[in-house]
Amino acid sequence: MEKLVEKIVDWLRKQVEEAGVNGLVVGVSGGIDSAVVANLIKRACPDDSLGVIMPLNSDPEGMQHAEKVIDACGMKGITVDLAETHHVLFSEVKKQLKEEFNEEKGKLADANLRARLRMSTLYTVATNYNYLVVGTDNAAEWYTGYFTKYGDGGVDILPIVEFTKGEVRELAKYLGVPQEVIDKKPSADLWEGQTDESEMGTTYNKIDAYLKGESIPDADKEIIERMHRKSAHKRNPLAQFTRN
Repeated sequence: MEKLVEKIVDWLRKQVEEAGVNGLVVGVSGGIDSAVVANLIKRACPDDSLGVIMPLNSDPEGMQHAEKVIDACGMKGITVDLAETHHVLFSEVKKQLKEEFNEEKGKLADANLRARLRMSTLYTVATNYNYLVVGTDNAAEWYTGYFTKYGDGGVDILPIVEFTKGEVRELAKYLGVPQEVIDKKPSADLWEGQTDESEMGTTYNKIDAYLKGESIPDADKEIIERMHRKSAHKRNPLAQFTRN
């Protein structure tokens, strides 16, 4: 594990050097993935790493976990509350759409807007410090497309994208992530009571097993493969018309 962490940290330093930037910034949600990334960038850039907490009518416990993560790894942190910004923008969109506003799709649109506001915030902060924005997607999320395009998927680099959720947990233990963060149910904090697994309809353990080529129930396999197909556009470059 020590050698693996050193390899990731060296890779992060190389990205900083090749991009000609000063350091790295990550959004810290209080979840395990961002906690691991926070620890990694702190090791890579001890004096030029930043964790940004972005509450948006969020679960107070999650924000407390985010603060504990930042304190535990000893990195600099700031908090940008996005609740008012989100309310103004989403309300204005609904107002302009009037009777054409689709209530059924509204929940998803709202959730995606939250993710995109957070990423816009990270890039604003990153520009101020000349930092790269570091993503927190793991292998399970990337394969299934369980991330918001131009939201948490809109980043400069992805240091843990090849690691299963189980491997991320092992990294978290080694890096000293607070135990309550390791043990909590994964959630993207998109709405009250939201959890990743309940929304996906399968579990990270099942997705990890699938990615490792292990046998899983057909129902879970169908869910995972359907998510992968539907989210192909998130992982691929933009489709472009060519004259030839």
